[in-house]
Amino acid sequence: MADQKFMAVLLDSLKEPLLFADTGHIIRYMNKAARSFYKGGEALLGRSLFDCHNEESRQTIIEILEAMKQGLDEHLYRDNEKHRVFMRAVRDEDGSLLGYYERYEPPRKNDP
Repeated sequence: MADQKFMAVLLDSLKEPLLFADTGHIIRYMNKAARSFYKGGEALLGRSLFDCHNEESRQTIIEILEAMKQGLDEHLYRDNEKHRVFMRAVRDEDGSLLGYYERYEPPRKNDP
């Protein structure tokens, strides 16, 4: 099993931001790209994800988390010309939901 330092280095190698929040929506981890991407950077660790979102986004995140509690693994949260944002469930070996992460992808290109 990989140790914590190795996992941090591995996740920091990703070019796209990756942010993990627990089921209480507290930010527990940000990779290097996320620390640069999100306003406030590393100071966001330990704070509520809701501090960074408007009321409409908060409600959407709450609804997605509730669906994750029922078994949903991933949800496309935002899809625009800049990027696609997914919320992905993180579960322990017993399947219990530990939290979720936001991951970014470039926008999908239209097929000709």
